[in-house]
Amino acid sequence: MPTPEMYGAEESDGGIVAMKVQNKLPGGGADAVERRPPANGNPERQSTGRTQSRKAVTQAAGRIREFVRRNPKERLTALLHHITPEALEAAYRGLKRAAAAGVDGVRWQDYERGLDGKLHDLWRRVQRGTYKAMPVRRVRIPKPDGGERPLGIAALEDKIVQRALVEVVLNPIYEEEFLGFSYGFRPGRGAHDALDALAYVIERRKVSWIVDCDIRRYLQLSSYCHPTDADRPNG
Repeated sequence: MPTPEMYGAEESDGGIVAMKVQNKLPGGGADAVERRPPANGNPERQSTGRTQSRKAVTQAAGRIREFVRRNPKERLTALLHHITPEALEAAYRGLKRAAAAGVDGVRWQDYERGLDGKLHDLWRRVQRGTYKAMPVRRVRIPKPDGGERPLGIAALEDKIVQRALVEVVLNPIYEEEFLGFSYGFRPGRGAHDALDALAYVIERRKVSWIVDCDIRRYLQLSSYCHPTDADRPNG
């Protein structure tokens, strides 16, 4: 159940610096000291409204994060009220303006006309439970090796709602659960950060073996190498 602590005023966080040299793991493995930068700030020329929206989102996320930190075993049951028009606006502003349109055919610039009314209508649908996500448009992006990478492009309003949910609700909850060596799909972290940590371990610690394993291609190969039950000889 929500407690008064969830709704107290709270300032946005600065950079997060690991307080210990490494995360202790079985067998002595560990990742290097990591510094997570603060959330990207707004440019100086932004309007006051946009700055206030981002501040409201940061405060809401901070309250959820603090509640989860203080009550790690508490079950969260009331979070939808954190998805406010301000959170939706901040999510919209954070989208890529040049991104391709989804099945709705609406681009970032198209949605900006009459933005306040559109966001409030979207917010009302989300709160009433009448909001329905649209199908995802599937495209295939050529890869350097000659293959193709499937890519799903969501409709603009779906992108807005998804981003608001991730930034305000999901990230504050799951960030409290992740370990220091987790880099995938986390705010302020990426593949380059993982490579930096890997380089640190290789250069500073005794490493005897480095193994690179592509599980997906291994499974594809094994399906060709091993006969199915129908192909096996009787007896």
